[in-house]
Order: sequence, then C-alpha cells, then structure tokens
Amino acid sequence: MTDLNKLGLAEARDLLRKGETTSVELTQSCLTAIDAAGALNAFVHKTPELAMERAKAADERLKGDDAPAMCGLPIGIKDLFCTKGVDSQAGSRILEGFKPEYESTVSQNLIDNGAVMLGKLNMDEFAMGSSNETSVYGNAVSPWRRDNDDAELTPGGSSGGSASAVAADLCLAATGTDTGGSIRQPAAFTGTVGIKPTYGRCSRWGVVAFASSLDQAGPMTKSVRDAAIMLEAMCGHDAKDSTSADLAVPNFEAMLTGDIKGKKIGIPKEYRMDGMPGEIETLWADGTAMLKDAGAEIVDISLPHTKYALPAYYVIAPAEASSNLARYDGVRYGHRATLEAGDGITEMYEKTRAEGFGHEVQRRVMIGTYVLSAGFYDAYYNRARRVRTLIKKDFEDVFAAGVDAILTPATPSAAFGLGEMTDADPVQMYLNDVFTVTVNLAGLPGISVPAGLDAQGLPLGLQLIGKPWEEGDLLNTAYALEAAAGFVAKPRKWW
Repeated sequence: MTDLNKLGLAEARDLLRKGETTSVELTQSCLTAIDAAGALNAFVHKTPELAMERAKAADERLKGDDAPAMCGLPIGIKDLFCTKGVDSQAGSRILEGFKPEYESTVSQNLIDNGAVMLGKLNMDEFAMGSSNETSVYGNAVSPWRRDNDDAELTPGGSSGGSASAVAADLCLAATGTDTGGSIRQPAAFTGTVGIKPTYGRCSRWGVVAFASSLDQAGPMTKSVRDAAIMLEAMCGHDAKDSTSADLAVPNFEAMLTGDIKGKKIGIPKEYRMDGMPGEIETLWADGTAMLKDAGAEIVDISLPHTKYALPAYYVIAPAEASSNLARYDGVRYGHRATLEAGDGITEMYEKTRAEGFGHEVQRRVMIGTYVLSAGFYDAYYNRARRVRTLIKKDFEDVFAAGVDAILTPATPSAAFGLGEMTDADPVQMYLNDVFTVTVNLAGLPGISVPAGLDAQGLPLGLQLIGKPWEEGDLLNTAYALEAAAGFVAKPRKWW
C-alpha cells in the first residue's frame, strides 16, 4: 500500500490489527515524506534510527493480543517535550545542545502505548508566539497556500511545526501544547483537529514551562476520532506533577456516538467582535445550524468578563514566564556566552540571556518582571488574577444553568502570511488569541474542528468549549460537528 503516511491513527491502527501493513512500513512512509518536505521546516530534530527501532518493537508487540491502541503508530513530538537523549530545545538558542536524561510523562505515556516518535517538531521559542516566527530554527511553513498566490503562510503557533506536519501528512498525529491557544489556533489554520484538555488532565512534568498555571499538552490529529485515541494515551495521573488530576481516564473513543440530541449549546454574545470578518460570522452561524440540525438545543449566553481576558492573560502569562525562565542562566546547561577579561557572574548572566533568548521572549520576560515588581504587583498581577477568577465564574454560571458546551470561532481570521504581522505592533499578533485565552484562564477543555474554507481556499475552524473533565462529552459534540461539516479539503502539494 502506498501513501501510508496519509492515513489517520484509527485507519492505520485497524490496518495494523488486520495485518495489512506493519509499523515499519508506516514509519518508513512517514520518514520518506519528512525528507521530501524540507521546505515546510516542520521537523527540526529527526530521529529515523530510533523510529525504526521502535517500529520493529511495535510490530513484535502487535503479534500479541494486548497491543494498545497507539501501538506502531508514527507521530511527531513538539520540541517543548523533553525526550531522553534527543535534543529538546523549546525552539530556543539558550537550550542549544540540551539532551535530557529523562522522558516527559506525556511522551513516556505514548512510548508505553507503543507510539513511534519520528522526531521533534518546530515551535515558537518557549511556546511564545502565534505564528511560529520566533523559533531559533526559522519559520515553520504551512502546507496551505491561498488560491493563485504562492506567499508562504503561517501554520499558526506556538505548535506550528505540529500543525504543519499533520496537515502535510508527514506524521499520523503530533503532540502540541496550549497556553493561550497554541493547539487550537494552529489546528484551525491548517484544517486539522486540536484539543486542549482540562488543566491537570495531562501531566506537565518534563514539558518545558512557559506559564505553569496555563500550560496543557494535547494531541493534534487528522480527525476527532484520532484525537480521542491519542488523548487517552497521553492522559493519566502523575505524582511528579502536583497539578495532575488523580482521575480515571475514560475510553474517549467509545464515547463517540455522534448523538447530541437534547444537548444545550451556548452561543456567547461577547464573542461577536467588532471588525470580525464576515466569513467567520457565516462559519459560526453555519456551525450553529449544524448542531441544531443534529438535535442540539441552541441557547444564547453571556460571558460578561470576556473583554478582560486578553489583557489579563498578557499579564499572567509573562509574569509566570519571567519566573520560569529565570533558571536559564548559562551555568548548568544550554548556551553560555563567551566572556571577556574582567567579566564576572553578572556579565555572564546578561550576555548569555541576551544571546540565548529571542526578541519575543525577551519582551515577555521584561513585561513579566515589570508586573511582578514592587509597586506594580497589586496594580497588575493581583488585579489580573482577580479578573481570571471572574472569567472562570462566568463559565461556571453558564454550565450550572444547564449548558453542555459552548460554540465559538477558533480564530478571528484564516492563516496570514509569514512576515505580514510585523514586530512593530506585537498587540496585533496577540489579538490572534482573542477566542482561545479564556479557555486557558478558566482551565477548561477546548477543541478546534475544521469547518470550512474562506474565499481564498484556506481552512477555518470552529471551537467547542466543554465542562471541566468532560472531554469525552466534548469530543462527542465535536464528532457530530465534524460529521455535519464534512471537511475533507487538503492542501495542494507544492513542497
């Protein structure tokens, strides 16, 4: 069988079970596709020898009756996850040469489930960005192009390499992380599915920290069913992460019935933003109609503190980043600046951090240090934390009133061109997160489902927000939306 790399997780799993293909064949197909896709700059650390070794082991395991669902399936791992003996740089120069002696819990869970790692994927430096333009490896490029236009487009960020690789069929699925939309926004930009689970559902241990109270790992896949399969493999309680929830992980795939009759879907009026493109409005209205046709009850809801979400996020996230990134000083591991005669420890710290961190990371560290400093802590950081509590309560009130899920746009536009959002006004870039940050601030699960194309032939996504710990129910609603939308478009191959 040719083009095995174009399969999804569920299809490939079923073929493996029937003995119609092998993990070695699947893995080789993906490795060939990766080698031919240098123009996308999605994979930044390739691990072909390790991949083939794990594929052979998976094929042996598949001969038994107890092989788990992910056994033998080739995937990509975002560069934010520490992987034993493999470069784990978080897209930053400051972690150059860092090869951890340990495996992150999420990637270990996937290994234990038999998944095959093809390599590490490009990302915005320390997951700070919405376009994958802040990476030390250079830009990740979307496989999508506008009709009659060869301009390179962003695959979104920070999980841009993951989104690009999945959309271009370089791997069957990939891991991502989401601090303010970094799974859902790239998924929407590339016509893929991305779910951010409830905060605490996936362990953060071994994932390079950006903003510890917001970061959460999740899968990026070709379908909702694939997301359910991979999420189950990634989740689980971890004693090494104090924020990890000690809850049983359900069989998410078994919950995909597509039956959403009687479910209440909330439509928040605050998400109707000024200047929102008509195409996004239409897509949202179409998605609402699809869920209604599937038997759901549509109700208008209010999330009154939504307008404060973006400013609150851009106080809290940089504050936590400033604290988390203080450890990168050139002393123990990673990049260390060359010193001149007479330089002391202070100069070493200054030069190392100036050379090692890119501009966006430097900007956020400085903002974070400022809002945590004496005299500003109460005015900014504490106020933002109080706003966060109000945003969380908005959602709690809506769910308490009987709403099962909330439907919103995933992004305010389709993918934009690389270099189109200049460094001159970072706020324009930050506005990309307007529909996604509330979910992280409230710790809720959210999923982006591809639902249509814009006038230039680019994918657009819809976001569903669910109740805490009810990813299974959320995935089922997304499954019904996916079936109704019938999105099957793929990028035309140019790379």
